[in-house]
Amino acid sequence: MSEEVLDEWQITLKQKKVEVDECQREKQLHSCLKCEKILDCTLRDAYVKAVYDSMSKGKGGGFEF
Repeated sequence: MSEEVLDEWQITLKQKKVEVDECQREKQLHSCLKCEKILDCTLRDAYVKAVYDSMSKGKGGGFEF
């Protein structure tokens, strides 16, 4: 049995994902894009930050897509 080892950024990301999923369920939405509060949502902002932090492992910097 292989157990995935998570670093602190992955743990935070998973926690934020659960929070966003729960919010979407409560609002009966499948995406934040359909939410009227998308531009002022601190929960979604925290999730997006957790995504970037997990990609950069906390080293900061920008991402070019």
